[in-house]
Amino acid sequence: MAKKPAANKTGPSITVEQTGSHIRRPDHQQQTLIGLGLNKIGRRKTLPDNPAIRGMIAKVAHLVKVVD
Repeated sequence: MAKKPAANKTGPSITVEQTGSHIRRPDHQQQTLIGLGLNKIGRRKTLPDNPAIRGMIAKVAHLVKVVD
């Protein structure tokens, strides 16, 4: 079976940093942080800038910040 070509990540991106703890938060907020690739305070992740990611950030806005 042939491999698919790798997708170019040349589109816009956004970097998020976790600033708050997931402890004592509802399960859906913990799962959203995991979906963003964050699990410890101070971790940063560069993600594609699209409506789905923006919605996830909005859901846990009190636990993360967008880094320029």
